[in-house]
Amino acid sequence: MTMTDPATAATSRVPQPKTVLMCRPEHFTVSYRINPWMHPEDPTSTATAVAQWEVLYRTYLDLGFDVHLIDPIAGLPDMVYAANGGFVLDGIAYGASFTYPQRQPEGPAYMDWFREQGFDVRAPEEVNEGEGDFLRVGDVILAGTGFRTESGSHDELARVFGREVVSLQLINPSFYHLDTAIAVLSDGTGPEPANIAYLPSAFDEASLEEIRSRFPDAVVVTEEDAAVLGLNSFSDGYNVVIASRAKDFERQLRERGYNPIGVDLSELLLGGGGVKCCTLELRR
Repeated sequence: MTMTDPATAATSRVPQPKTVLMCRPEHFTVSYRINPWMHPEDPTSTATAVAQWEVLYRTYLDLGFDVHLIDPIAGLPDMVYAANGGFVLDGIAYGASFTYPQRQPEGPAYMDWFREQGFDVRAPEEVNEGEGDFLRVGDVILAGTGFRTESGSHDELARVFGREVVSLQLINPSFYHLDTAIAVLSDGTGPEPANIAYLPSAFDEASLEEIRSRFPDAVVVTEEDAAVLGLNSFSDGYNVVIASRAKDFERQLRERGYNPIGVDLSELLLGGGGVKCCTLELRR
């Protein structure tokens, strides 16, 4: 992969059409603890979560995204984190099989929606949490493991999609899904080469070597920006929707010719999710 001159890139980035699935957080609360962000003893506001989510939803509509909605289900407060509901590519929807029992009913609910929408649904045999740990970048799928998604699902993913799958080991429990430690800035579908942003401390050394080799021009974010889930962002190749508090990441994106758009999802952060967690890309 060749190095890209940021000054040249600033004049050539082109937004790509995006189709996404979201789930309104009508039942959001933090009533259990399955990640370091969750503190059920602290109060949460469903109304605030919905209001913040609505801003993200409207932002996507304003960007021209094709936004689909899945109905929320009572008793599944984490269903708002739609990215975990599966991985969709080439018209195939590979379903999720969640680690924790509190979220396991989400898997069948999302697979039912995929079927209703005409996707070729593949039920998983291995534990995986969908696009939370699977990121399509160019011709490969980056696949995280270490906390939620089992490494065996990486082989299953490769069989289902016939794509190269690159395994990356997560080592920091605060960044328990790959999409909290890597942001896909350019997915390779547009004129620009595929590129990412990432947090080095979230990975073991072998994974870092893999990332640096494949993405020598990647954006390296600060610990401070990662700590507000700044990397849990969604990009169309030009517009990058990020956590509004990730100020240095915003600066770096502007310098690279992207258009960062900050949103406040601080209430949903109490459940361990941000922009990308609320966003599942649907690729026909």
